[in-house]
Amino acid sequence: MGFDSIWHWLILLVIVLVLFGTSKLTKIGPDLGNAVRGFKKALHGNDDEDGKPTPAAGNETLQADPPAAASAQHQEARDSAESKHASE
Repeated sequence: MGFDSIWHWLILLVIVLVLFGTSKLTKIGPDLGNAVRGFKKALHGNDDEDGKPTPAAGNETLQADPPAAASAQHQEARDSAESKHASE
């Protein structure tokens, strides 16, 4: 009995219907559609239900803080100390 046999698929269909019932199987389609819709919405980054971006989100710009000069000197000292320990 292979996967290409019609009897195999009919028996499998009957087993699935007995285990899950028709009420659960009819709910799978809409649930799967809502899950895919939510996934697409998360990919696009829209948190609103109607899909319109908020006005504050369009005006927001992010900038990184410039590194401080003291921290750069500290980083160089730490790097040189680490390289001395690595060569031992």
